[in-house]
Amino acid sequence: MEAVRLRGVRKRMDAKVFDKTKLPSRHVTEGPARAPHRSYLYAMGLTKSQIHQPLVGVASCWNEAAPCNISLMRQAQAVKKGVASANGTPREFCTITVTDGIAMGHEGMKSSLASREVIADSVELTMRGHCYDALVGLAGCDKSLPGMMMAMVRLNVPSIFIYGGSILPGTFRGQQVTVQDMFEAVGKHSVGEMSDEDLDEIEQVACPSAGACGAQFTANTMATVSEAIGLALPYSAGAPAPYELRDKFCAAAGEQIMELIARNIRPRDIVTRKALENAATVVAASGGSTNAALHLPAIAHECGIEFDLFDVAEIFKRTPYIADLKPGGKYVAKDMFEVGGIPLLMKTLLDHGFLHGDCLTVTGRTIAENLEKVRWNPDQDVVYPADKPITRTGGVVGLKGNLAPDGAIVKVAGLKNLKFTGPARCFDNEEECFAAVQKRDYKDGEVLVIRYEGPRGGPGMREMLATTAALYGQGAGDKVALITDGRFSGATRGFCIGHVGPEAAVGGPIALLKDGDMITIDAVEGVIEAAVSEEEFAARAKDWTPRDHGFGSGAIWKFAQGVGPARYGAVTHPGGKGEQRTYADV
Repeated sequence: MEAVRLRGVRKRMDAKVFDKTKLPSRHVTEGPARAPHRSYLYAMGLTKSQIHQPLVGVASCWNEAAPCNISLMRQAQAVKKGVASANGTPREFCTITVTDGIAMGHEGMKSSLASREVIADSVELTMRGHCYDALVGLAGCDKSLPGMMMAMVRLNVPSIFIYGGSILPGTFRGQQVTVQDMFEAVGKHSVGEMSDEDLDEIEQVACPSAGACGAQFTANTMATVSEAIGLALPYSAGAPAPYELRDKFCAAAGEQIMELIARNIRPRDIVTRKALENAATVVAASGGSTNAALHLPAIAHECGIEFDLFDVAEIFKRTPYIADLKPGGKYVAKDMFEVGGIPLLMKTLLDHGFLHGDCLTVTGRTIAENLEKVRWNPDQDVVYPADKPITRTGGVVGLKGNLAPDGAIVKVAGLKNLKFTGPARCFDNEEECFAAVQKRDYKDGEVLVIRYEGPRGGPGMREMLATTAALYGQGAGDKVALITDGRFSGATRGFCIGHVGPEAAVGGPIALLKDGDMITIDAVEGVIEAAVSEEEFAARAKDWTPRDHGFGSGAIWKFAQGVGPARYGAVTHPGGKGEQRTYADV
């Protein structure tokens, strides 16, 4: 099976003599003036031949914060071996990660989205400062995946993305469980449906290995994107973190990056408008995280491509939902990998006209060429054929209306009822709402509104998993709706609408809602409306004043100063449109 998975990925590398006169590393390794620079490289044990080979940055988000990242250092060593075997010189470095599972439900979550920008910026600065010629980036947690891919297309040097792999599912009394079940267990515990002893038991078994959250939450959603968008080798994003097979993919990526240097295949040759559409397609088809609607516009922004929330939503609208993955379904990433992986999902989408097959990938071949030998596996029920889907429309839906002129997003995978109308119950931060939920201080039929949690107003656009999971654990997942200008975790389920824009902090309509205002959400027609007239909203706006978010300095304050709206990816700089030249051309 391993040989089959790696077929077409690993290529024989002929010895190549690279012309350093056109590579960024010439600025630190070539000519008499660079003797001081070379002396630093000799000090680290490099040989003359290694110094004059292409220098490949191997960027890792390794840390000891969470299981998502703990295996990345080991995998980076396999990448380095692959680079070295193909006449390159690997240079390993690390960047940060903020892990959402640890940051969730408290002020730590304000650091999460800002960390995506820091990851992209720090990789850019390391690559620029040391003039590396190519990048292999390893990432394992929600924001580190898009952050690493953003750095790749921003720098535009030959790049390959590697996902650290998913965690294995836990087992609780014979049932497969994930961290989603842990957050929902808190809700059950709060209403007496789970004892202290049961809670203690499940928390010790829910996460049994290294790897990112195992279901189709944000990490696995963006890992699926990495293959569909063409930046990762086929099959590489599906293998769980503990599998030794991951090292083979890592070594293959190290070899292949040298081929990309030789052929001058760059990320922006790969990440095109069509590739972004492919990425949005696999998100919808897999019932993936709503956060993809934030990260795909941010990746597009780095390339200078216009691709906002509404563009993503348009793809979602016409894509069938075909992967029966948690949280809306019953399987986890390991299960999909073992029946054929992400290529199986992509193959049926391609065969039925939902993917652009002519997009280039890091194999040096197109999507269609990569998938040519993939055969349908009829002996599984994880992935459905695209012409016989779970539902005809995608697992994620975009919304628009007088409450969200700049759009909103909802995951509908697994939802039975796609329409909801009820009175607003407004909270000005997540803590207020979570406290009410814990006390069961809400009524069935209400629309809970959490505002001032957007990119600028939060600051940081926190995820609301603690609150939504508690509601679900209390049995109210289909009895109330929740809307926010913040975000939801990929693990969120229930009628939960996020990314409402404009956000409250800039005076968006969500800031002007009052308790009791009737709100209608229609995920069939893509509408979110408040029964408030334009004139009434205008009158309320005259009495509205901006709120202090409580940060006067530091990284989160800095993020709030520059961050843009969620519709365009909540980005913090002009992106590709503002460039005068890319780093690759220095």
